[in-house]
Amino acid sequence: MTRLSQKNPFVANRLLTKIEKLNMKEKKKIILTWSRASTIIPTMIGHTIAIHNGKEHLPIYITGSMVGHKLGEFAPTLTFNGHPKKDNKSRRNKVK
Repeated sequence: MTRLSQKNPFVANRLLTKIEKLNMKEKKKIILTWSRASTIIPTMIGHTIAIHNGKEHLPIYITGSMVGHKLGEFAPTLTFNGHPKKDNKSRRNKVK
């Protein structure tokens, strides 16, 4: 479901205040966040935000095409390590 258009997009208060402080000082600094549900807004463009994926923080540079998306979309939580080499369970014709 989408959020009501009458409401503003959800952005964590701590994250928003950190970005506003950096914009006032005109500094570029990596911002750590655990808020994957926050929406990317135009004031975030040009900043690097390190998003937590459950194990580590992944640094993501925010561009204009990301506006409107959630932060969690750019930090995958699962890593695919490939299929196992000797997987006899999935084979139809078992070799004896």
